[in-house]
Amino acid sequence: MDDEELNRIRQARLQQLKAQGGGASGGRGAGGGAGQEQQAQKQQQEAEARQTILNQILHPEAADRLGRIRLVKEARATEVENRLIMLAQTGQLRQKVTEEQLKELLNAVADNKEEEKIVVSRRKGWDDDDDDLDF
Repeated sequence: MDDEELNRIRQARLQQLKAQGGGASGGRGAGGGAGQEQQAQKQQQEAEARQTILNQILHPEAADRLGRIRLVKEARATEVENRLIMLAQTGQLRQKVTEEQLKELLNAVADNKEEEKIVVSRRKGWDDDDDDLDF
């Protein structure tokens, strides 16, 4: 291969990477885009599997409530989903989870979680602009 042909191949590959959204991926080599694609496919398959399991173990009303919770607190919804999937996989669920059972599970999760408290401590005395008003 001559230099001109190599340059054309490099340019074609660069255009291909830019089209995939990878851009110039500094040192990753030719396999970088394929690895990201496989990772995305794997995540998509896992999400579909989770959704399939949840559809099998939740009543429609409970699924709707969990969806609304996801809009507000995604971490809590994911935690509840993980717990439900674990219960289903260990055979502890005998029937579909109703909305009332989901509420109970949410309350149990909320009780176990301690809410974060924000403490504001202010320094006093060293840079107090109110002192200027005392004159």
